Amino acid sequence: MGSRLVRPCAAFFHASQAGGPPNLVSSEGNAATVSCGISSDIPEISREELRRRLSDPALRIVDVLPASSYVEWHIPGAVSIPLELVASRARELLPDRGAEIVVYCGNSQCERGLHATQQLNELGYANVRMYRGGIADWMDSGEPTESVSNAPPEPESSMSVLEGPPLTISPSGELGRVPARLSQMRQWDRSVLSLIHRRSALQLFLIWIGMILLSGIGYWLVALLSKDGLVEAGIPVGTDLQGFGNALYFSFVTATSIGYGDIIPVGIARIVAVAEAISALLIFGAVVAKFVSHRQDELVAEIHRITFEERLDRVQTNLHMVISDLLAITAMCEAQKPPNRIATRLESAVRIFNGEIRAIHDLLYQRKLVLEERVLAAILANLYSALNVLSELLQSLPPTFVRSQLLTIVLDEITHLAGEICASCVPHEYTPRLVFWMDRIETIAQRIK
Repeated sequence: MGSRLVRPCAAFFHASQAGGPPNLVSSEGNAATVSCGISSDIPEISREELRRRLSDPALRIVDVLPASSYVEWHIPGAVSIPLELVASRARELLPDRGAEIVVYCGNSQCERGLHATQQLNELGYANVRMYRGGIADWMDSGEPTESVSNAPPEPESSMSVLEGPPLTISPSGELGRVPARLSQMRQWDRSVLSLIHRRSALQLFLIWIGMILLSGIGYWLVALLSKDGLVEAGIPVGTDLQGFGNALYFSFVTATSIGYGDIIPVGIARIVAVAEAISALLIFGAVVAKFVSHRQDELVAEIHRITFEERLDRVQTNLHMVISDLLAITAMCEAQKPPNRIATRLESAVRIFNGEIRAIHDLLYQRKLVLEERVLAAILANLYSALNVLSELLQSLPPTFVRSQLLTIVLDEITHLAGEICASCVPHEYTPRLVFWMDRIETIAQRIK
């Protein structure tokens, strides 16, 4: 996608031509990046200090991004209070107004953190600081993140509710139908498999070699410290340099399960040999599996790439189809067709539109977005066009038209998702052309609302 740029203030974007990429202009007319008027008086905290104090119980970290972003990733220990809910949920989730609070949002130019800090100050929280870099700076620096399987539930009333950990879904898909007791053996199995999965083939091979060397040293030490050890032709292997070489030799042939029988272990050395043989077989099997699965991983990645590109093509095609349907419905309104016919076709169009805008929303919130700027810009431009046509259509509906409950729900969902497609919401920093379209989408979403 090219180098990522910080988000400038939307007011300073001017399109060089209709629908074209914007130019960034400062108040003096020169190309510049502006800070959108973010005050420098807000106390800040550095990434280094925040990392050191992650385990400090006196520090409360607040994520003010939308809940969908918090679900995907957030700074460890952070609590989710989206900007829109700060006024209503701060007292519940941050009962101590004297506590030290750190607020963060998407990136260095995100305005949500500024507004949330100001609201918290107005609510009486006197010790609030901003982590200006946001989740983008945190992730770009390789810091750890957390994710959750479900978004934090919104409270249905102002009453205090005691909430415990979420229920676990069984393999059959039924909530709560899982064993009440956790198997310690299963936890160990998952830990070991996860550890092996995170290691590369080279790392596993080096671990295998290291285990062989340590086992050889172990055989030599056993012979040095006791009467047990290795025996060659009925004579104990010595503890000199030649004996050390024989111990390493025996360790290698034991690990590869091709022992020649010229050297055999006795006493305690037999236990070491059995443990080495089992461990070496498991590790070497994992190394072989890594090599064998390399080609399979390449094929899976290629299939994923092709599927992803086909999905992007379908999004583009469906957006064009939605625009055509909305224009046709607008023509029906102008021709004063019966409201029930308009309602049926409008509900069908907005349901398709809702599915495509959700796909675009998920695309922007992916952890690692590998996509060319021109492709994403085209998708956002088509999305803006579809939202614009929908806005004009809703204004041209006949006075006798009554929105059904289904239509109202779908339109609310479209407005919500479109409102979260904004440069200050997503936890990434995009190029000026993409920011331009995101800002226009956010503006048109407010009109639909």
